[in-house]
Amino acid sequence: MRMVGRQLARFREAASLTQRELAAEFNLGEETVASIEQGRRPLKPDLAQRFDDRLDTKGALSVAVEHMPEVDLIPAWAEEYMDLEREALTLCFYANQALPGLLQTEEYAKAVFRSRVPAFSEGEVEAQAAARLGRQAILRRDPPPNLSFIIWEAVLRDHLGGAGTYREQLDHLRTCSGLTGIALQIMPLGRESHAALDGPFVLLETPDHQQLAYSETQRGSQLVSDQDEVSILSQKYAMLRTQALNAEDSRALLNRLLGEQ
Repeated sequence: MRMVGRQLARFREAASLTQRELAAEFNLGEETVASIEQGRRPLKPDLAQRFDDRLDTKGALSVAVEHMPEVDLIPAWAEEYMDLEREALTLCFYANQALPGLLQTEEYAKAVFRSRVPAFSEGEVEAQAAARLGRQAILRRDPPPNLSFIIWEAVLRDHLGGAGTYREQLDHLRTCSGLTGIALQIMPLGRESHAALDGPFVLLETPDHQQLAYSETQRGSQLVSDQDEVSILSQKYAMLRTQALNAEDSRALLNRLLGEQ
């Protein structure tokens, strides 16, 4: 990825274009071009072909992308996902283990990191929580991304961090549910069918309208770019939205949970 990125940078410079100018021509964010050139984001085949045509590279970028190892075509790094998250037009989260990081309060985030095995030091807990809260800057973006969250009710009933943290977190969720651009739905307990028993995942749309997915497991993470696989997860998410409570009923459930405290 770094080699292909440096090739793109060299071809761009030879064409007397800045990263901003190249990005503008292709309706991309400047950070997207920068990430590709730094090897932090893979260059996709369709974009490689368009760059080849614009920069008159005789297909060099397309050939390089075609022969990249699979591990580089689909990098399994959370850092790659976070780069994409910062710029995404749309983000859809299904969560059944812990609340999505974009909705966590500081104390809840610390409780999540204190639950880690093997344990973090207290300094590491503080640093990790601060980084997670820093990601929430996208909620204040102008314009903000479109955000959809589907959260299993069991996650909301878990008392991570204790009673005070629990109540603060539920109240924060209720506030977030009223923000422009955010749709919050709760998957209730007791259902007889469930479209996502295989676990949590995220769907996102990039500024250049690429559809991607991201999932985490006990020992790693995976960024999914294969469109057949993304389509399957998109179908799961569409079904989840019909199975979960609607936004109004989800907010009413949060009110009931807060009233039970």
